[in-house]
Amino acid sequence: MEASEIRDLSREERLSKLNELTEGLFNLRFQHGIGQLESPKKMKLTKREIARIKTVIRESELIKKDKE
Repeated sequence: MEASEIRDLSREERLSKLNELTEGLFNLRFQHGIGQLESPKKMKLTKREIARIKTVIRESELIKKDKE
């Protein structure tokens, strides 16, 4: 998901997606730990997606703060 697509989501949708990805990362780490993870690249991509969403959330908070 691109950053522009994330910006189009509402705050609730962003938080929901963040929660979903965080749970997914937990599951990937668990699979990695027991040796069942087929592609370690999935962990890297999930971490990047989480970082993108957190960045957009923080960006929107700063913009909101500047408007006040």
